[in-house]
Amino acid sequence: MIVFFFLMIALVVVVAAVTLAVIGGGSEAVLPEAEPDRVADGLPETRPVVRADIDALRLPVAPRGYRMAEVDDVLERLAAELAERDARIAQLTAHVAAEPQDAVPADHVDLTKHGER
Repeated sequence: MIVFFFLMIALVVVVAAVTLAVIGGGSEAVLPEAEPDRVADGLPETRPVVRADIDALRLPVAPRGYRMAEVDDVLERLAAELAERDARIAQLTAHVAAEPQDAVPADHVDLTKHGER
């Protein structure tokens, strides 16, 4: 009977220890907070982003996955650059549509006037 009580007490102690370990008993959290430091996103600052920059981009991994702020910064930068390019494309498209179709470019040289064919 004494062995039975000893085993029951040992079982309760083991279950309590495992439970505290799993739920993170004490003042510390189970997972520590992600580090607040930030790493440069790796995108060029002096020129527009190109496809190779995106292919080479590797975001730093934090204990809980990717750092949301890092991903948000990269997505905001890409969105801004895409908006700039869309505006430029719209501007150039409008400019081309406004030009007459039979207009001759300024650098065009008519070879028939110079006797060359």
